[in-house]
Amino acid sequence: MTDLSYLKDDFPVLDDGVHFLDSGASSQKPIPVLEAMDNFARTSYANVHRGAYKLSVASTDAYEAARRRVAEFIGSSTDDEVVFTRGATTALNTVAFGWGLENLGEDDIILSTEMEHHANLVPWQMVAKRTGATLDHIPVTEDHRLDMDAYAEKLVPRVKVVAVTGMSNVLGTMPDIPTIAEMAHAVGARVVVDAAQLVPHAPVDVQELGADFVAFSSHKMLGPTGIGVLWGRMDALEETEPFEGGGEMISEVSLHDATWAPIPHRFEAGTPPIIEAVGLHAAIDYLDSIGMEKIFQHDQELTAIALERLGDVPGVTIQGPNDLDRRGGVVSMTMDGIHAHDLATILDEQNVAVRAGHHCAKPLMKCLGVAATARASFYVYNEEADIDALVAGLRRAGELFGVN
Repeated sequence: MTDLSYLKDDFPVLDDGVHFLDSGASSQKPIPVLEAMDNFARTSYANVHRGAYKLSVASTDAYEAARRRVAEFIGSSTDDEVVFTRGATTALNTVAFGWGLENLGEDDIILSTEMEHHANLVPWQMVAKRTGATLDHIPVTEDHRLDMDAYAEKLVPRVKVVAVTGMSNVLGTMPDIPTIAEMAHAVGARVVVDAAQLVPHAPVDVQELGADFVAFSSHKMLGPTGIGVLWGRMDALEETEPFEGGGEMISEVSLHDATWAPIPHRFEAGTPPIIEAVGLHAAIDYLDSIGMEKIFQHDQELTAIALERLGDVPGVTIQGPNDLDRRGGVVSMTMDGIHAHDLATILDEQNVAVRAGHHCAKPLMKCLGVAATARASFYVYNEEADIDALVAGLRRAGELFGVN
């Protein structure tokens, strides 16, 4: 078992003994991230790109250093391809409305999947209604994988964009993005990846991934809320119009017209998340100090233990692949005769924190034939004892509801 227990002291919120298994929703923040943000706020904060005074210059340098650090972390060929947004949801909306409205029409097809988070589904529904494009979906197989045969059949020349998750926030399934992208590009389609669950947990090189747009959030990778990233290939970003208008994103403005600032600044209207960018920078440094390969290995080891032990709990059904092939550290489950919210409440009484509900993936719930699931998601501060507590809590729930 990969030992990351030495990291636990960096997360004061866990000192009360809580078994926190909800990092898929939002991760906890280590002391180095909190200290970096606090120190910057106390000593270096000012608005960026707008002031000639020393404090503003220092703040701008810190903000742009964060952009360079993100570019390095994900293998971007240039930091100009890194756009800061309010989160992965805003990043995906930027693509849907900035690229989609400009490049889609009535004869075109948007191809999404049945396992998408609403953030990579609802914007495309809205764009389809406005442009007249057709929205279609790649189904999920019985073993909770993406149906690649169906994908091949649906990938006709009319498909102009493929919107796909890098890792399902419900199933843990990790689709083969490089293959999906290669196939999409063969028919001239753009590929948009919701990597909110992928980037925090596995090594990601956007060049190897092969997508045109990749979106992820800081708060799921040990950083603060309020900042996310849209990475885009420069040629794809050049096809994209700004999602928002206002200060900072313009080059020239008259009473009747405006021209845009260079990429990436044209996509960052208004005062950006400055302190949050510093926090994201620190979070990436923290993750790199551990090693993303080691983090992914640790997640998989915990997942393997969880799948084995949960399989012995009466009444529990796992919603997701039963093996570790292309699978991340998310385990969703149902329990016979117990609603997911009741299950989460009982677990909370045992100091085990899991997420219950549809996880912003209602169409997937319908495909699975369930109303909701309880979801345990793992990260660097979790250990085998957290799974022990989860299993004990589930057995307690079974006792209370008479599940045999």
